[in-house]
Amino acid sequence: MSFTSMDLENETSADGDSTSYVYDEAAEKALLRKQDIRILPLSAAICLLANLDRSNIVRDIRNAKILNSETHNDLLSETHMTASQYTIALMVFLIAYALFEVPSNYLLKKFSPSRWIAFLMLVWGALTMALSGTHTYAEVTVVRFLLGVFEAGQFPGLVYLLTFWYRPEERSVRVAFILASATLAGAFGGAIAYGVGHMNRDHGLSAWRWLFILEGLPSCLSSLLVFFILPDYPETARWLTENEKNLAAYRLKNQGSTGSSKAVTWQETKDILTDWRLYAHYAVFFGVSPSFSSLSVFTPSIVAGMGFTSLNANLMTVPPYAIAYVATILTAWSADRNNSRGLHTGVACLVGAAGFMALALLPVRAYASRYGCLIVAAAGSFASGPPPLGWITSNVFTTSAVGLVIALNTSFGVPGQIVGVWIYKADEAARGYPTGQWTNCALLLFSAANCFGLIIYYRRLNAVLGKEGEVQRYKY
Repeated sequence: MSFTSMDLENETSADGDSTSYVYDEAAEKALLRKQDIRILPLSAAICLLANLDRSNIVRDIRNAKILNSETHNDLLSETHMTASQYTIALMVFLIAYALFEVPSNYLLKKFSPSRWIAFLMLVWGALTMALSGTHTYAEVTVVRFLLGVFEAGQFPGLVYLLTFWYRPEERSVRVAFILASATLAGAFGGAIAYGVGHMNRDHGLSAWRWLFILEGLPSCLSSLLVFFILPDYPETARWLTENEKNLAAYRLKNQGSTGSSKAVTWQETKDILTDWRLYAHYAVFFGVSPSFSSLSVFTPSIVAGMGFTSLNANLMTVPPYAIAYVATILTAWSADRNNSRGLHTGVACLVGAAGFMALALLPVRAYASRYGCLIVAAAGSFASGPPPLGWITSNVFTTSAVGLVIALNTSFGVPGQIVGVWIYKADEAARGYPTGQWTNCALLLFSAANCFGLIIYYRRLNAVLGKEGEVQRYKY
């Protein structure tokens, strides 16, 4: 069955309801498969490369921190940084990241997703390689700030891109597929760091310098591919037939963004900034961000405290990240399938909190048990990330404002990430980092409470709308 734009606008059900449409379900499924094949693997690869370089979870620099530390060929020794300066170098990235997320999403819409994201990839790849040439604390800090500027648009930009192609109830699992590549980056990053560790002093370069070179180069090379292949909007996609373009437009009518949609107005911006319920969503993302950030930065250090050497500590980070990847995908899939993103987020937060609580309570030398609890904490923490993004976009009813809301939501997560880089104190390593474990536990419980509170609130709003004969539009 084929469609024209007029068919899709005028098709009605037998009872004359003009808001009901009849169309070929098989055609819609085929369109979704086609979109998924074109968009998701490439988007996940972009996120993977960003996280291998130095995305919001700054993986490479924490690998470099402990890489060959026994021979004093690590990043801290060769740049003469203290532990506090190292933490500040992590933090300046996040400050820049928070400041430039909203402007970056505006520029993405102005220049098109493929052009803007390709440009960002080229620059952040080059800056990552430039880190290999740093020799002082000041140089590291400046380069990392610039990395924050150019990586700020990566993740919110990819989430915004999905709103051009998918309905709200289809986004969480796809966001998860993209975001879960961050956990794969943790697994790959640890394995790569283990291998690169054996390149120490090859051609006169320390292993941590090789790490930045080898992980920055793919982003530079891939930017050209992204420029030509990453899809922008359904209406401009050459690989869609006219019927498929019309179907895509119909599916997203009043539920998604378009390439031709108007920019967000000042009134819409004001409404978004003064809607308190959105701040409850932002609070959820703030609460899950410290565990996401701290695990990504300090997992090798935590594992090293379980009796492993620096090289093996990087290698032993692979299982927690690999299991977290599976947990993230399954949680988001179930959240979309059951249309219950709030509940799934809350439960994932509780699982992560339980893992951190056990890490804090178990004896420091209970290495096997603590390693198992680290896996539980990682699974819950990473799985709690994608559903909130799908949840908030499904409760924003002005399509032109979705990009602003996505950027604001991820921006509110950045202060949480800054918290995450400070709570694992070097002088607490011998005690199993109790401050970090308890802080992550408390903030995940805070997010869980926000989730369950929002669920109750949305149910009450829908009940009121139902009594008034209106559509129960709030998703929980």
